[in-house]
Amino acid sequence: MSSLDYQTAVASYDSLNSIAILAQHIHYYINGMLNVFKGGSLDIKDKYSFDFPLIASQKEWDTFLTTFWNDSEEFANLIEQMPDEKLKDVFTDEKYGSYKRNIDAMIEHSYYHLGQIVLLKKILQNK
Repeated sequence: MSSLDYQTAVASYDSLNSIAILAQHIHYYINGMLNVFKGGSLDIKDKYSFDFPLIASQKEWDTFLTTFWNDSEEFANLIEQMPDEKLKDVFTDEKYGSYKRNIDAMIEHSYYHLGQIVLLKKILQNK
């Protein structure tokens, strides 16, 4: 994504979400889990996970990417530092399962949408 200009990132194709929307969607969940890892509450809701302001310039796209990369790195570092016992603990509420379950789900969720981003990028570059 770092090699994409914002016009490609926000370009629409058919009825699919743009690369920018998919990236923001992934970040929404990373940021929500990061808040919990840092001792905060789980404030994210699925119904808001695609609601983002439009990115209207290269500067906005670059700023978003910097935030995305920094939060992703912090997320990974906090997982690295997490004691193994914590992985078995309940993640905010029993209905959400353990920390391990949520970390695994975040990895799978990110790979799913990153795959969509790769395909969209190929489609948009071949238009």
